[in-house]
Amino acid sequence: MNALQIIAKKQAGNELSGSEIEYFITNYVSGHIPDYQMAALLMAIYYQEMSTEETYFLTRIMLESGAVLDNSSILQPKADKHSTGGVGDKVSVILAPLVACLGVSVPMISGRALGHSGGTLDKLESIPGFDVRLSVSDAIKKLRKNGLVFMAQTEELVPADRRIYALRDSTSTVRSVPLITASILSKKLAENIDALVLDVKIGKGAFFTRQEYALKLSDRLLAVSEKFGLKTSILFTDMDQPLGRSVGNWLEIKESLETMQGNGPSDLNDVTIALGAEMLVQTRIERHYDKAIRLVEQTLKSGAAYEKFLKVVKSQGGKVKYIERPSQYPTSRLVHGIKSERSGYVSSIDALKIGVLAMDVGAGRIMVNDQIDPKAGVFLNKKVGEYVERGEVLATVHTDMNIDVAALNARIWDAFQIVRRKVTAPDPVLGYAVKDGKCKWPPY
Repeated sequence: MNALQIIAKKQAGNELSGSEIEYFITNYVSGHIPDYQMAALLMAIYYQEMSTEETYFLTRIMLESGAVLDNSSILQPKADKHSTGGVGDKVSVILAPLVACLGVSVPMISGRALGHSGGTLDKLESIPGFDVRLSVSDAIKKLRKNGLVFMAQTEELVPADRRIYALRDSTSTVRSVPLITASILSKKLAENIDALVLDVKIGKGAFFTRQEYALKLSDRLLAVSEKFGLKTSILFTDMDQPLGRSVGNWLEIKESLETMQGNGPSDLNDVTIALGAEMLVQTRIERHYDKAIRLVEQTLKSGAAYEKFLKVVKSQGGKVKYIERPSQYPTSRLVHGIKSERSGYVSSIDALKIGVLAMDVGAGRIMVNDQIDPKAGVFLNKKVGEYVERGEVLATVHTDMNIDVAALNARIWDAFQIVRRKVTAPDPVLGYAVKDGKCKWPPY
């Protein structure tokens, strides 16, 4: 076999064998197959899809391209959570220390922002000194010490995914269901965990704006997870409006700290509690959902997660003074409040428009190597269901850039819809899925 034959076979819509996928991925990682041929295969997969069996082989071979964390010395159940990406989604920052307080060991390999979707690593690196570039051995030491570790993908862990993902972005094949599945699961399997909870976002600010595509992805994720024997469940959550009030790296860390001290916005609380309860049930720390939910709620209100996060920040080199006294953090040159043109109830906030605006004022990146301003972002003074008076601030933009204030105003007004009738805030948790079927959350 050769690369051209494999590309042509997939272009014709035929199923690739495990040996063909292994040949292609192995030779690509070793440098014997060039980027342009991998790009051609990615395009073929994007248009012709892959079966569950092909996706399983792709995931397995990507996983085997690198090392796996050796967690054998850690006796606690090991679990992780992964989100498909959204605007204002800072749940991982809160959830990992929260469940670590309850006996779950969390080896969290996270990603970076690209486009309008934020990245956990960029949020954490907005804390001066916070080091996510850990070796496998150092990560295990910190995991054993703190019950969790936040880390970037290294040269040792799933190198095939790191190389392929960069090409997926440049070839516009990011939304491919088999490629997403292999990327997520290869990294999570490399963590050597017992259970995985996935947060699949649906809405304007998500990669999947329509429910049918999110369901297709969830089916594939569950099917491939089962082949590996990885206990996996999925929560579907709303991404029509941003999650919480803050969009931007330090702004989201600050909101995470408030949430870990029991003062978070309701939608962020709800999503975090649901995912935390699911992690407790999946790891058998708690067998009943009602008890798991109460336990997570109580722990979140207690401030224990905040104390755990302080220890992790210190352990990973971050300057704790900014966690203890967030007001000392540098502020943006321009902090501009956009006032409402009318009175009424906020009926919708377009998450995509807010995410793109945050990116444009410095909080995100278009290309992988773009620099991020950790201070930049958007704070939503009003959320869906809340009443606003004419002249009251809808949102506040933080940036060091020279921005046309009139243009900022227009973009916020375009993202918000305000109506006269009273509006009920939407439930941020839309549903639940395991291999046996889909239902409402909580599943009891």
